[in-house]
Amino acid sequence: MTLMEHVYYYIVREGILLSTVTKITQQKRDTERFNIYLDEKYAFSVHESVLVKFELGKGKVLEEWLIHELMYADEIEKAFNRALHYLGFRMRSEHEVKEKLSEQGFGQAVILEAIVKLRRLGFLNDETFSKALMETQKRTTGQGPRAIRQKLQQKGIDKTLQEQILDTYTDDDQLAVATKMAEKELRKTKTESPQQKELRIQQSLLRKGFSYEIIKEALQSLTFEVEEDEWQDIMEKIGNKAWKRYSSKYNGYELHQRVKQSMYQKGIPLDRIDEFIEQKELEEDE
Repeated sequence: MTLMEHVYYYIVREGILLSTVTKITQQKRDTERFNIYLDEKYAFSVHESVLVKFELGKGKVLEEWLIHELMYADEIEKAFNRALHYLGFRMRSEHEVKEKLSEQGFGQAVILEAIVKLRRLGFLNDETFSKALMETQKRTTGQGPRAIRQKLQQKGIDKTLQEQILDTYTDDDQLAVATKMAEKELRKTKTESPQQKELRIQQSLLRKGFSYEIIKEALQSLTFEVEEDEWQDIMEKIGNKAWKRYSSKYNGYELHQRVKQSMYQKGIPLDRIDEFIEQKELEEDE
């Protein structure tokens, strides 16, 4: 029995399926992909890197298991390239890339292989991503630690890494950012009493994720004084709003008390409240 006969007998006995590469052509639309023909028929396409890795060439004999390996490797290459395209727009976390690849129909095993390759080549690094995200949030939107932690959680960053990154956001840094944001809010032209201004800024800093301690320090550096000529506008705005609200339900003493209480809660001094009510009484008498 010849060697070829021995091989043929082994193949038949073991049920091994063999195919021969008879042609390889480069795709026109995507020059990095190649069409593989087995036994004169088109079988599948692979990325150039897979072609090189498996040393595919005309006349190469492929067993069925090797064909599956080829297709699996090509699927990983597809996922890798899709991820690179996704990362081309901005930095992403591993969680974001996994979700995107899953949405595009890749299996978990393929996704994990692609992630490992991206990590190894330096395209994915959650620590670098987290540091960049924190610096961007501090610089562009004046966010505090609590808000940044929420962002990191949304991006799927590990809790231990979250704490490591946020530990670098020192109290001094937080105070500097919070003070800058507070000063910005203070400059907004709004007809408010000092008390209202302080409350508005406090609420704004809380929404940005700063602690009460940091907010308190930031507010201490601000001046909430109101110029004398501004008081008239503030008093009229707040007083007229309260008067309009209660005059449809109350009159006389009860109306005055309701308006007085409302204006006082918004930080208007009692002597100015009395002045406003007296003015309103004169208007009613006219």
